[in-house]
Amino acid sequence: MLSIGPVRLPEFPLLLAPMEDVSDPPFRAVCKANGADLTYTEFISSEGLVKGTLSSRRKLDIFEGERPVGIQLYGGDETMLARAAAIVEATQPDLLDINFGCPVKGVVGKGAGAGVLKDVDRMVRLTTAVVKATRLPVTVKTRLGWDDQTINIEEVAVRLQDAGIQALTIHGRTRCQLYKGEADWTLIGKVKNDPRITIPIFGNGDIDSPGKALEYKNRYGVDGIMIGRAAIGYPWIFREIRTFLETGRFCPPPSVADRIAVCRQHLAGALAWNGPKQGLNEMRGRYGQYLRGLPDIREYIRQLVRLTEPAAVEEMLDQVATAYEGFETAAEPIELIDYHANCSL
Repeated sequence: MLSIGPVRLPEFPLLLAPMEDVSDPPFRAVCKANGADLTYTEFISSEGLVKGTLSSRRKLDIFEGERPVGIQLYGGDETMLARAAAIVEATQPDLLDINFGCPVKGVVGKGAGAGVLKDVDRMVRLTTAVVKATRLPVTVKTRLGWDDQTINIEEVAVRLQDAGIQALTIHGRTRCQLYKGEADWTLIGKVKNDPRITIPIFGNGDIDSPGKALEYKNRYGVDGIMIGRAAIGYPWIFREIRTFLETGRFCPPPSVADRIAVCRQHLAGALAWNGPKQGLNEMRGRYGQYLRGLPDIREYIRQLVRLTEPAAVEEMLDQVATAYEGFETAAEPIELIDYHANCSL
């Protein structure tokens, strides 16, 4: 077993990354049901949370069936982060994560997210303020550095550990790379194998298959893997990786019935959390993700996104099930789309 404070996880946990406009409760529930060991909320503005912004407050929603779950904060002001941490603690998540990795200009320009990578002393001060403000285990997600000339993750890891964090996730790119190019795990491995490091180190970036997960586990020695974009529309990635790590066998690709079942589960969660109108609106972008790769599926998706009643959606999903009965899906290559707004991929 691996521990982050009182949180107990499998020996090599698979984590769902916090993704803006993606990692809401319905999506986290789908990933949890398909093998994610630890999930995180969308990132939440500390300033918005303290001011009581409705959108920020809603992101605090967590449900017992998805535990363990962490709430992720971002911000560039020590006082605001500390006050937000106290608000987060009151909602009783299992962990509190600080986002020092978001590369988006609107976040970086406020001195938050990956913008903090330019000032390690300030990063330490912000982290210390959060650690002192809560009894929750505090973790951090960050990047290798600001750019190729200022890669400082080895220093950052040691100093954040000294500040009191209990786990660190490292995305294998700099801020200036955004999500372009290939993630470099070499420095993630160096941090993990630094004798000064005693906290769990999780790797993140470009893990999109069971084979790659095993390769990177063995090559870099990380304590676990965080998965972001590869889980969008394909929550089965967690179960596939776990099965391969434990047995060496590949799972068959999800059947049409599996895909439709996930659509139904996500729909039910979206309706319960958002209500009928907003829940259906939120699902419009999900059908294509879950049903991608099926031949001639476009017309069904076109109809699904236009429906305004849950019962009609269920009926259309029944039609999809009937139309593709007996069809065997092939393993689809996972497309790592550059969701530029999803800051913690």
